[in-house]
Amino acid sequence: MRYCRGVDRLDRGLMLSAYHPGACDNHGSFVGPCEEFANWVIERHRGTILSCTHFLGNELIAFDGDVAHCESYVTAVHRLMIDGKLHDLMACGRYVDRFEERDGAWKIADRLVISDWDRLDPVERQWNGPLTQALVAGLRSREDASYQALKPKDFA
Repeated sequence: MRYCRGVDRLDRGLMLSAYHPGACDNHGSFVGPCEEFANWVIERHRGTILSCTHFLGNELIAFDGDVAHCESYVTAVHRLMIDGKLHDLMACGRYVDRFEERDGAWKIADRLVISDWDRLDPVERQWNGPLTQALVAGLRSREDASYQALKPKDFA
């Protein structure tokens, strides 16, 4: 969850708080240390992907001492601009993680992302009614209103 919130808010520190230092992340088009992966995500998303929302579910975990193997289903929705028009990309897949407990903290030591399916849709229209106009807009930074209640130190 820290990783997902970190990506959605483009918060490098929060993303990395889910990993042990030097953990490997295999996202297909990026394979390497989590620190470089976090930089890659921020560079790729900033200015290109207008918003991003990750959902996790259907988690299966097998513990073996201070190691745990976990499969988590993930749905990610990205809003982006292509040729001057809004599009939504929905990608569904799974995170296959090896978690390790080190110094009392369970974090990702190795991650493989499996793609099950995706789709790209043009945004034909948006609902701009009284309810949505009055909502606080989400931001992809620590300026997002959620940081007033949930501080990065809460997830260290």
